[in-house]
Amino acid sequence: MNGFKIKDQALWELGLANNTEPYGRAVYEFAASWAALMESKIDAGSKLEDIAKQTSHEASADSGITGFQYGCAVNILSTVWEYGERLRVWHNLDCQIGTEGEEANRKGTILNPALLQIS
Repeated sequence: MNGFKIKDQALWELGLANNTEPYGRAVYEFAASWAALMESKIDAGSKLEDIAKQTSHEASADSGITGFQYGCAVNILSTVWEYGERLRVWHNLDCQIGTEGEEANRKGTILNPALLQIS
């Protein structure tokens, strides 16, 4: 299921084993597809920060993942993928509204992109 450089194979496999139901499995399938797309472009000379958003849309085109699933995929990849830390930093800055992404980057955490706004 993967065509990307995993730095923590045991954790990746544990996540796969624990997410066999459709919702959780879709997160892992999206994460694998997205990482593989990004990595192929990185290997061809692109910067992750320049291709992350476009490739996320390509990877999710058929899956229809939710915002929460997207955030879960970022969390998974930030931990198991060779380029995960760069993805985490990019993600936090990309989805911040104010400066909370910068704060999350200082703390080493990940913003949840699944926000509900009323009015």
